Amino acid sequence: MEYNEKDLVRLALAGDQIAYRQIYQIHEKAVRSRVSAYFQWKADVDDVVSETFQKAFMNLSGFDLSRELRPWLFTIATRTALDHLDSIKREDRKKEGFILGGSSAGDEASDPLTDKTPEEEIISDENHERLMGFMEELSPLYKEVMIKYMIEELEYEEIAKELNLPLNTVRTRIRRGKQQLSEMMLRGEIQ
Repeated sequence: MEYNEKDLVRLALAGDQIAYRQIYQIHEKAVRSRVSAYFQWKADVDDVVSETFQKAFMNLSGFDLSRELRPWLFTIATRTALDHLDSIKREDRKKEGFILGGSSAGDEASDPLTDKTPEEEIISDENHERLMGFMEELSPLYKEVMIKYMIEELEYEEIAKELNLPLNTVRTRIRRGKQQLSEMMLRGEIQ
């Protein structure tokens, strides 16, 4: 049976899991498109999309049914993306700009997607090589998933299917793999 969006929201509020899934399927691509311009890494986009729907579903009871759902989701997505960017900037400052290829802690206006000087490009290339070296040192549990995610740029679902793993296992391994990479990179910078 085909439901309109407001009916889906009502059903979801009544606990219908299929309605939640349908809302996600209807709006996921639009939300992904909305937040993708904010991030350099696909992993960050995936995290923000996931968090956006988690927040939306947790707060669905506060949604005004007289309004459209998509603008409400876009507002949540934009705020979540900005919060995620702030979190990334805080992490990068802690790591003395290592991941962003030479931006210093005091360089607030630095944008990793802008043109770089030849010196910055060399530093960025060196950092990329070091990152690839660290990828090789990841524990086997995370290495295969991280290569598929960061190098092959596969979606979570594609990785789960290819490796015959549950989707939540893939998400967890990517999150922990990113954490392990960050720790290795930080230790490598200090030594």
